[in-house]
Amino acid sequence: MHAVLVANRGEIARRVFRTCREMGIATVAVFSDPDADAPFVREADAAVRLPGSTPAETYLRGDLVIAAAQQAGADAIHPGYGFLSEDAAFARAVIAAGLTWIGPPPGAVESMGSKLAAKELMAAAGVPCLPGGEVDPVTAGSVAERIGYPVLVKAAYGGGGRGMRIVRTEAELAEAVHGARREAESAFGDGTVFLERYVERPRHVEVQVMADTHGTVVALFERDCSLQRRHQKVVEEAPSPVVDAALRTRLSEASVAAARAVGYVGAGTVEFVVDEKGEPAFLEMNTRLQVEHPVTELVTGLDLVRLQILVAQGLPLPDEALQPILTGHAVEARLYAEDVPAGYLPATGTIHRFDVPEGVRVDSGVETGSVVSPFYDAMLAKVVAHGATRAEACARLAGALERTKVHGVTTNRDLLVRVLRSAEFLGGEVDTGYLDRVDPAVIGGARADASTERLHAVAAALAGSARRAAAASPRLPSGWRSVPSALQQTSYDGVRVGYAFRRGGVVVEVDGERLELTLVELSPELVVVEADGVRRRIEVHQVGDTAYVDSALGSSVLVEQPRFPDPGSGLAAGSLTAPMPGTVVRVAAEKGQPVAAGDVLVVLEAMKMEHAVRASVDGTVEEVLVAAGEQVQDGAVLVVVT
Repeated sequence: MHAVLVANRGEIARRVFRTCREMGIATVAVFSDPDADAPFVREADAAVRLPGSTPAETYLRGDLVIAAAQQAGADAIHPGYGFLSEDAAFARAVIAAGLTWIGPPPGAVESMGSKLAAKELMAAAGVPCLPGGEVDPVTAGSVAERIGYPVLVKAAYGGGGRGMRIVRTEAELAEAVHGARREAESAFGDGTVFLERYVERPRHVEVQVMADTHGTVVALFERDCSLQRRHQKVVEEAPSPVVDAALRTRLSEASVAAARAVGYVGAGTVEFVVDEKGEPAFLEMNTRLQVEHPVTELVTGLDLVRLQILVAQGLPLPDEALQPILTGHAVEARLYAEDVPAGYLPATGTIHRFDVPEGVRVDSGVETGSVVSPFYDAMLAKVVAHGATRAEACARLAGALERTKVHGVTTNRDLLVRVLRSAEFLGGEVDTGYLDRVDPAVIGGARADASTERLHAVAAALAGSARRAAAASPRLPSGWRSVPSALQQTSYDGVRVGYAFRRGGVVVEVDGERLELTLVELSPELVVVEADGVRRRIEVHQVGDTAYVDSALGSSVLVEQPRFPDPGSGLAAGSLTAPMPGTVVRVAAEKGQPVAAGDVLVVLEAMKMEHAVRASVDGTVEEVLVAAGEQVQDGAVLVVVT
């Protein structure tokens, strides 16, 4: 094997490239138009463009990917995870083209590719499974009645929480099935869905398996992926805090048996739900490397991508994989571009600064200057920490995230820090529905600190003064005032800062209230102040009208308000706007239609997930400004309700 094409993008491609380089194997990337300047393209030894923007036009086109491999001289294809990684037809096409497929046999992919078929196979093998069955909008009611509410609507193909809905009453069922089918069709090219009995407050525990072509199958311990939002994993760890030696043996033996039942080869994951009594039930088998594989690598010392490549070359698993040793604890946090208070809505934009401190592993697809588009998953990076104990690993990861700077897009960073320090998470009491039940703002007993934002606003204003002074003639003052004793004024999103430099130091007011502090150091990007006997270093990164402020107290994003706003700005009353850039997939409103608060009026798709825009009040639809299939920008008016 001399060159590997990775049929994927972002951090996935970079992760596989890293191991290939260490093994002396050349790398080939494929890229869509939005990814033309992405780090993974630059890092590859060769790269081939796939014309288009959406996954369906590019990364999901197996024929184009295989042609790219042949064009670039690659002799093997690694599918990564997501996209075509669990597509049996693609695996067969790769092999038929004379290329080495770094993945499981197509038959095994096919067996586990349908969650329905996988459940039947596992049940026949004696693995406990949850009751359920395939449904459409017509048959869903009878199946739900048979297995009992609550039920889970799931996509038969694919994963990542797409095409998944929890349904607690019959009234919710039809819309949930329709939405799940649309989302599954868009994300995976197949809209088949099924119902499954929903386990209240389950733990999500999965086992990493590895198999070679010589009949050897090993279990490389378990991972706990219970902290999720919208059925997508947020924090993963190995080992699981709720798995004892006896349960570990049960899970490992069942996972090895599952892999053997389908003639598995390569890296795979067998997933289980574990109920409050500690009883496991088969969930699905992912016939690929998992996003969360780094935690297994850190506690075992194994490179799973290396093992995949060795197995694909027909070599037996090395001794270190046959007798794995569990060392310490590892925790991974997925850093997403998303607005947590707005319901985890994906965010887009340009990353003006991306900096994660040393001491942790970072698998990332972005860097300073990267653009987060609406076409792909919102994950920016996986930040992973290892420690001798679980508490040590959690503390190390929380500290690193707290010092991480991501400027330009809204992220879930602060939520991750609070979760990792919360009593519930540290006590191992988190289940898959935790983030759905708990207000993210109060996890860990933390709320936004108004005093921190006030101090950060002062730092931003003072840094702005230093920036203007550095750019101006030294003979000119930093700000003109008709009354010399008046304070210079700067406003940020409702926080008004007044300041003046006097011979005795700086005079500062926040919202008209005097703030006693001593200015120790001032530059356009650094403000050092002393307040109440405590000295603080505050970094300020200004981009246009926005100040990104970081200190040991946390981070703030402050948008400077114009001194004289445009009187014609603003939206018409009753305007419902797009919460993110995306595609309109359904319009459920017509002009003149009466609506009630909470009614779904428009459904948008962004980053392969659907988002409903609902009426905020009872009223009448006055205008419908979009149509199905239309691309809209963040803040675009969709419907006006009066």
